[in-house]
Amino acid sequence: MALAAVAKTGVEFDVANRVFFRLYQASNLMHKQGTRYVGKFGTTTQQWAVLGALARPPVREGGMTVKDLIEFLDVSRQNLTAVLDRLEGRGWIKRIKDKDDGRSKRIRLTGEGNSTWARMQEPIEAFYSAALSTFSHEDQVALYRLLDRLTRTLSQV
Repeated sequence: MALAAVAKTGVEFDVANRVFFRLYQASNLMHKQGTRYVGKFGTTTQQWAVLGALARPPVREGGMTVKDLIEFLDVSRQNLTAVLDRLEGRGWIKRIKDKDDGRSKRIRLTGEGNSTWARMQEPIEAFYSAALSTFSHEDQVALYRLLDRLTRTLSQV
């Protein structure tokens, strides 16, 4: 009986190991291939993520605090600061004093940042279309739900 339990655990471990390795591979490929699609803008997928976060309608006008961006993108302050510095250097974002908390800065897209984001939409949509071409709409929704559940679980580990 104990031997059967060990064998099952070994199989479960093997499957889990394969799942996490595939997620690792998919993440690396997503960054590599995604960067190719927006390469003409000289951006990385990390910069793309920040621009996309700031372009969302609920935050487009007021921007986001660094803390909010860190939480939304699930990145470290150190990594985000470097990305923000590059985006600010290109004139795509600006740091402004938070009117509700003078100690805090809000990050907003500039006019040039909004314009660049708008021009990036076509290659981003092409990337999404190519990457998800073998997935039905139902597959995409199921994958989203599974990844969302994994993300919630990982945040509690």
